[in-house]
Amino acid sequence: MKHYSTFAITQFTKHCLKDVAGLNWLINNGYPELIATLDAIRDDKKAFKFLMDNKHYVLAAFVNAIWEDQKAFKFLMDAKAVDWAACVNIINGDDKAELALKKVNKEHFVLLAHAIQGRIHEDGDRNMSPWGVMQNLLNFKKALKNTDKK
Repeated sequence: MKHYSTFAITQFTKHCLKDVAGLNWLINNGYPELIATLDAIRDDKKAFKFLMDNKHYVLAAFVNAIWEDQKAFKFLMDAKAVDWAACVNIINGDDKAELALKKVNKEHFVLLAHAIQGRIHEDGDRNMSPWGVMQNLLNFKKALKNTDKK
């Protein structure tokens, strides 16, 4: 399991908050897996495949655990990726996980959890707007057409 410095997690958090400086730092310092993690959380299948193909199993499990995959969460715990597991719990509304991370001076993971949670809510709101619903319907129809051609 790859260790990420507090600074790297802070830059990942900035990227989640749409700060281009955070994204640039991740790119320039060789952290494409963290960029792919956010994309995978936002349902980019290619990004998730990138994580798996490049053996970033903890990050892939983190993505799946956010979407309440219990096996993925167990994988995080078995891999002793407790900071990532606590981050998942915060995203899913567990206040005790936030307090536990703060108690062990891991507030950078708390901030990351809140940044990811914000992006998830923002994406959900966008999909529920009239324009977002229309785009999703058009994409669904396009997918159906492609399926019919096969």
